Amino acid sequence: MSLAVHELRTPVTVVSGYLRMLLREQGGPLTEKQRKMLEEAERSCARLGGLVAEMSELGKLEARELALARQEFDLGALLEELASGMQEGDDRGVRLEIRRCSEPVIVTGDRTRIGSALKALMYAALRERGEPGVVVAECSTRASAPGSVIVAIGEASLLSSLTQAAGGTPPAFDEWRGGLGLALPVARRVIEAHGGALWSAGDGQPRGAAALRLPLRT
Repeated sequence: MSLAVHELRTPVTVVSGYLRMLLREQGGPLTEKQRKMLEEAERSCARLGGLVAEMSELGKLEARELALARQEFDLGALLEELASGMQEGDDRGVRLEIRRCSEPVIVTGDRTRIGSALKALMYAALRERGEPGVVVAECSTRASAPGSVIVAIGEASLLSSLTQAAGGTPPAFDEWRGGLGLALPVARRVIEAHGGALWSAGDGQPRGAAALRLPLRT
């Protein structure tokens, strides 16, 4: 993985640099049509660069070489913060609703990386919903999973079954979905690196529905 990242990163950087130079008209004036074509090429190059970065992070997580920050934070507040900037689904009438505990839910870990994992899961749930409606992200504590906080993401009717799975050995997580890059595989490994677990809804349920469990601060 690290060798592939190294080999890909250099040409991606070179192509991105030349595209920026062309867009700044360092190679001569551009027509409007040429500019649009180059802007689309630059966006695609940026997506490829993002995928290379995810490959690098995934490789480090697999090798346990990624340093994770240790800080205390309120997971419910983090969910609301992430949801405020989430726009996926707006054009299709899909809305994200956050349900958090009345009291702060404090966990210890890398706030930035856990936030990226949560954002990927919410984005996937919104993207997978094909018709207008509401996707709920619920943060809760359960007697069946003492010492843990559970975040369930999906249609409201699925939240109960998702959270109930936290008490035992949860089902597997469906991390291989086209169009999402490596965000979901990285998310699973980040959650597991914090002593948690991540799982999907059962067969026949919407693919975007998922839940995670993280240990509470003790």
